[in-house]
Amino acid sequence: MNRSISQCAATGVCLAFFSMAAQAQDRAYPNKVVRFITSLATGSSADAFGRAITDQLTRRLNQSFIMDPRPGAGGNLAAETVAKSAPDGYTLLMSSVASNAINMSYYSALNYDLRKDFAPVTKFGSIPNGLFVSPELPANNLKDLTTLLKAAPGKYSCASSGTGGLLHLTCEMYKKAAGLDVLHVPYKGATYQPDLIAGRVTLVFDNIPVYVPLVKSGRLKILAITSATRSPVLPFVPTAIEQGLPNFDSRGLFGLLAPAGTPNEIIQLLNREIGAVLRDPAMKEKLIAQGIEPEAGTPEGLRDLIQSEITKWARVIKDAGIKPE
Repeated sequence: MNRSISQCAATGVCLAFFSMAAQAQDRAYPNKVVRFITSLATGSSADAFGRAITDQLTRRLNQSFIMDPRPGAGGNLAAETVAKSAPDGYTLLMSSVASNAINMSYYSALNYDLRKDFAPVTKFGSIPNGLFVSPELPANNLKDLTTLLKAAPGKYSCASSGTGGLLHLTCEMYKKAAGLDVLHVPYKGATYQPDLIAGRVTLVFDNIPVYVPLVKSGRLKILAITSATRSPVLPFVPTAIEQGLPNFDSRGLFGLLAPAGTPNEIIQLLNREIGAVLRDPAMKEKLIAQGIEPEAGTPEGLRDLIQSEITKWARVIKDAGIKPE
């Protein structure tokens, strides 16, 4: 016997490793790499969220769980990849729920159906959006901003990372709710920050975490949180709902979807293990400090969330007359 192996076995140091390896080999699922296909930008807050979960699942189940970025086509490439994959639990979609729901109405034809071609596994949680403006803009709350924008129709602008995305539609939802005429300025990706800081564009709705340093340093102002509750990382900022816009809710929502037909025992195992990860006190504290709000749930709860997001954003798209570019 190899001397190092003999010594390891004699001292018992490797017994735990051998036991874990044997369990992974004997278990029906998972016994090979599990991929979370995603359209999320590498390095983004949402990407970090997914990696935190896959790292913990790897430790809990003694099998590799990895993020597999498939950007492109507004998230449709990632979704289509999973929809057409074998329903065996090894190719899953880390869904940006709002974005995938928007695509159901924004695109006239898709090669998948979000409601029929996927089996919901669990909700992960959310990243609230905020309304950000230049510090030079003479508005310190949502009422001030709305008054300013109403006084000069067509003068001011709202930036986004592209037509038809969540940030654009959140702007359209604000315009509709407040009766505003504001120019939409689409950028290619999140490249608008310098223009926002300089005041060349007036406002943007975006995920809170990456903006926290800019707000704390005074380079940008945040006027509202666009979720039902305030953000733990910026607790002094009131929500849009608190400031007079009823039901104004726009968040980065995240969940896990499997191809339709995936065995229920696999769905339940993933739901149970991810729930345990998200309820871990240390994990919750770490995520909340980053502006991420973890929240587990049932497959049925995720299914209902998807349907409600499809309905909400379809109405915004119709009201604004938005068409694919």
